[in-house]
Amino acid sequence: MTEKDLHALGIWRIPVPVPFPQAGGPVNVYLLEEEGGGLCLFDTGLGSPEAQGALENGFRRLGRRFDEVRRIVVSHGHVDHYGNAQSIAERAGGAPVFAHAADIGKIAASGQRWRDRMPQYGAHLLKLGVPPEVLAVLATIGESHLLARRVREVRALGEGERLRFRHFEADVLHMPGHTPGLLCLWDPAHGVLLADDHLLEKVSPNPLIELGPEGEEGFFRPLVAYLASIARVRELPVDLVLPGHGPPFGRHREVIDALLGFYGKRRERIREMLADGARTAWEVTEGLFPRARPGDAFLAVSESIANLEVMEAEGEVVREQAGGAYRFRL
Repeated sequence: MTEKDLHALGIWRIPVPVPFPQAGGPVNVYLLEEEGGGLCLFDTGLGSPEAQGALENGFRRLGRRFDEVRRIVVSHGHVDHYGNAQSIAERAGGAPVFAHAADIGKIAASGQRWRDRMPQYGAHLLKLGVPPEVLAVLATIGESHLLARRVREVRALGEGERLRFRHFEADVLHMPGHTPGLLCLWDPAHGVLLADDHLLEKVSPNPLIELGPEGEEGFFRPLVAYLASIARVRELPVDLVLPGHGPPFGRHREVIDALLGFYGKRRERIREMLADGARTAWEVTEGLFPRARPGDAFLAVSESIANLEVMEAEGEVVREQAGGAYRFRL
């Protein structure tokens, strides 16, 4: 299937720039022609002037208008995917915004910001062995109003619902991992999967630390959840993946197997480190990412603890607490 075939299905892709090199390139905004006329947007890009300009240019190039938008589906609660949703909803005369219930708190205006939850995450990161000076850097990193506007009202969309468009229908799939509430859209009749960040061709989705509403540990184990979700995708007869970043691609099982191999090698490296004795998650992080900058510490330690949680779930490692910090041993 080619992009021309996608256009015949009423699916159009507009790449929108993002300032995060870890994302794997511009984020994709998908325009889906609605059954009764107008458009559904699957993701919206950032709310920055540069991103908004790129989206406007894309609409103009396709001969479409923002007042044609009838609804907006946000795949998951990261700013590069929802940042422009509120502005577009306003330009479209109040188009409703949908997301999975588990991610609404990340998107909605009523949800907590990073700065609100930093004390909880800071306390948890200390238990993982992150040094205070690194925590001080992370405390300065917050959600920028230049990149995203929180959405005034977000409606819940969940597993098992079916969305009807002009030329196809898509099942809503809840695929937790990259976030607790990540959604994919699956068109079984044409073998098309709108996979957003659940499956990328050249970048592994970041498994990010996720505490519960009151700071509960163990609330969500992202890589454990991701491995179960991606196994579901591997079984689907996908002809074409429409990712959150990068061009469409096929061979989804090949890409998934390479990704699973990547995670397997990472855990093998952790085994080698733990063979010398118990380590904190931060000590594992320093071994895996020796050149990581302090500003990247949250991504890096999230990757480390996520792999340790998989090993813990499989009975390979045990967690011990001493001196206020967790240590992991084989």
